[in-house]
Amino acid sequence: MRIVGKASRYAVIAAVAVGLSAAPVFGAAKAAPGDRGPFELISKLGRKLYALPDDAAVIEARKKLAADPKNPKLVLALSVAEAGRKQYREAVATCTKGLAAAPNDVDLLVERGHREVGLREFAAAQRDLQRAATLGPKKLAAFYHLGLAHYFQGQFAEAAQAFRKALALATNNDDVIDCSNWVYVSLRRANQPKEAAVVLKRITPEMKNREPHLAFYLRLLRLYQGAMTEQQVLPPKPTSPNDVEAELAYDTVAYGVGNWHFYNHDPRRAEELFKQVVTGDAWNAWGFVGSEVELARMKAAAR
Repeated sequence: MRIVGKASRYAVIAAVAVGLSAAPVFGAAKAAPGDRGPFELISKLGRKLYALPDDAAVIEARKKLAADPKNPKLVLALSVAEAGRKQYREAVATCTKGLAAAPNDVDLLVERGHREVGLREFAAAQRDLQRAATLGPKKLAAFYHLGLAHYFQGQFAEAAQAFRKALALATNNDDVIDCSNWVYVSLRRANQPKEAAVVLKRITPEMKNREPHLAFYLRLLRLYQGAMTEQQVLPPKPTSPNDVEAELAYDTVAYGVGNWHFYNHDPRRAEELFKQVVTGDAWNAWGFVGSEVELARMKAAAR
């Protein structure tokens, strides 16, 4: 998880370039043990999840917005900075204030929807992102995050449709890789394996990624193609809670591999991987959100 900009798409980057997001923005850095910001939400598994405290980027963005409070670009910059510290409720509130002055600002609608997905407020995110897609029909980020909102609600056919629209807007390999992963898994979960297999034909052996985060999705696509094994694609679980990059890699791939086992009829292995993901702290990563949602469904089904 993961966009208003390409960077806000990936869970490690906090930038405002217009593009995609494959995951929510991670907290900047290496927080000291016990370094905790405001309470954000209770997960679907009952765990309390917290943000990180303000950093220099948040303080500076807040100062700039205070000097020009109706500037939508400065509103967006503050929201992205807050999200970089996992302050998702604060980011949503920032966007809401900005949208009061500029209700049709597509970037702010996408940004708010993105953060609502991270807060597990999927229906609210769907409304914002559908509106963003209607206002900005060529906005890849709107369709991409709309796909996520549908996907995490278990609306897999609708998710596939949204991700396909995002894929149709892709202009580089990174976006093709990112969107293709989600189109494929949405179709598999929608019980459309033949249609899913067609998606993989675009991922040639020669295809390369540029953004480092997309290496995770490219390896997963190779797994789906049968070109790599689980052992080859799954990175080791990080031992340090401060290793943001390692946790992002693990959560992204472990969820993807677990999901692959799930739709290939091995729910026990899927559950094992999902449980490993949600022991970490990257609660705003799409792999974490997906693992949490699946475990909550499993728990409800077992009742």
